[in-house]
Amino acid sequence: MNTEFSGIWPILYSFFREDGNLDRNAMRCQVQACLTQNIQGLAVLGLATEVHKLTSDEQLKILKWVVEDLQGRLPLTVTVSGPDASTQLEFAKKASDLGANWLILQPPSRRPLSEEECFDHFSEVMSSIQLPIAIQNAPEYLGVGLSIPKIIDLNQRHSHFKLLKGEGSAVEVEQLVKALKSKMQVFNGRGGIELVDSLRAGCAGLIPAPELVDRQVQIYEFWRDGLAEEAEALQKEILPMIVFNMQTISHLLCYGKRLLAARLGLTVFDRSPFQAPSEFGLQRIATFAEHLGPLPTR
Repeated sequence: MNTEFSGIWPILYSFFREDGNLDRNAMRCQVQACLTQNIQGLAVLGLATEVHKLTSDEQLKILKWVVEDLQGRLPLTVTVSGPDASTQLEFAKKASDLGANWLILQPPSRRPLSEEECFDHFSEVMSSIQLPIAIQNAPEYLGVGLSIPKIIDLNQRHSHFKLLKGEGSAVEVEQLVKALKSKMQVFNGRGGIELVDSLRAGCAGLIPAPELVDRQVQIYEFWRDGLAEEAEALQKEILPMIVFNMQTISHLLCYGKRLLAARLGLTVFDRSPFQAPSEFGLQRIATFAEHLGPLPTR
């Protein structure tokens, strides 16, 4: 396994203050909590970061904060989104200049978009970037994605297209890994709902939100060390929490972020549009947080 691109890479939430602006202290606390675990790197500016609610200046602000807090201790991957190739290329250059180690490209946000248009977009952006690149292949969340033949074609055209960020079932991932024949590293997401089976299927690791980072790092280490039963047991312990959080992206941003906040002693202020929590939902999050215990920040 290529250890440079493997393991658990938490993708950060955006925390806001009551006045609606980004919360610098909460963002730093989140990074510090992740750094207490044996993660292989950090990810930022994806769906969990609510990038669709952030201005370009806010995206750069978060990126600068994360680089400042990391201080070069771990590599950083940055999701690149936007309506077209020129917008994404402009941001990708800024991310590269700020210290991103690899990039995750999303399809252009303009809709509707065919698979061929999505392929052409990725190829155009990749042609002007030197960093290692992944694509987020998540049609369920982003509305469009690439088939396995198109992914293989893209990899053959661009040698620095080395990684794939999927959001599929372990069954789908296994087929993809088998078809790629070790040409690329595949990460899965979906909050780690099938973390053990994703690793069993050949995934290099996971890019989850951070609320369960300590448990998911331990699961990965159990699996890496050949302790499959221990990995399965810990996965079963946290699975109800993952299922509760991972209903939709809006649901994750409502409850997953609150679970992390509860473990860090933070308060969540939502930026519109958002899903408001229910009293029952908050009760479940409080129960989960009590079971998990605090997440250390140093």
